[in-house]
Amino acid sequence: MSALPHSVRVIDSHTEGEPTRVVLDGAPDLGGGTVAEQARVFRERFDAFRSAVVCEPRGHDALVGALVVPPKSARSACGVIFFNNVGLLNACGHGTIGLAATLAHLGRIGAGRHVVETPVGDVAIELGADGSIAIDNVASFRHAKGVAVEYELDGQRRRVHGDVAWGGNWFFLVDDHGEELALANLERLTNVSWAIRRALERAGVAGATDLGGGVIDHVELFGAPQRADCDSRNFVLCPGKAYDRSPCGTGTSAKVACLVADGKLAPGAEWRQESILGSRFVARAKVDGARVLPTISGTAFVTAESTLLFDPRDPFREGIRA
Repeated sequence: MSALPHSVRVIDSHTEGEPTRVVLDGAPDLGGGTVAEQARVFRERFDAFRSAVVCEPRGHDALVGALVVPPKSARSACGVIFFNNVGLLNACGHGTIGLAATLAHLGRIGAGRHVVETPVGDVAIELGADGSIAIDNVASFRHAKGVAVEYELDGQRRRVHGDVAWGGNWFFLVDDHGEELALANLERLTNVSWAIRRALERAGVAGATDLGGGVIDHVELFGAPQRADCDSRNFVLCPGKAYDRSPCGTGTSAKVACLVADGKLAPGAEWRQESILGSRFVARAKVDGARVLPTISGTAFVTAESTLLFDPRDPFREGIRA
């Protein structure tokens, strides 16, 4: 067993239904440097800490961890490394909104604009006096349009077409899946999305390797909204095979980039994205030359302040890892 602290202080929240666990104290020393450098140390040396914090029995598959680390710039509020049940995430939109709610809850930030450093670039938080939260995400773009992928499910061969896009993570965005995006169909939607992801891997379809390694680890299905105040409904399958309860901040950023590229969303216009739960993000985009700069707005609520305990006698102190 690798060394774990006796205790770790965390604050839990949810952003439009999707949980975030912010680690405040008890984390390993990652040696400083840029957040990307600290993330590399975390990945290579402290995977047991990751799984102990977010995996069962202390966590669950949908939980996203957010490790607060020292930023490179003294002007930044903090650095953050996001992780889930299978590894590190390049970025996390709902997690950044949850982090903002947590920092505000602790009195570490007030109303105004604050910069948070992530492994893939700086993200700005705009905290309203009323508690509203918006984030200016990293530059997003479409890498490839209308990529055809064939997969097999339930003995049937199917073909879909999707866009490969970056919104802080790599996504495959699909409209022609033919599925009903309803909460009652979670198992079916999970199986379809997982089959598409495996087909992408077999076909060698990937993003740019200089961003997050290029692996497309998120699949996003789109359909008609159920809410009158939304433009679209989505189902997002995350890397650890858990679905995103929120509309997915990085996924909505990727969608906005594709809409801008197709001339379907004007700079500054709203795109209102509904999740599979019926929660909502409101997105806008600025265009700076070839760059699409999304802003995502949503709500987050702190749900718990906890101290995780790690008894040396506990056979599952490092979490239950598949």
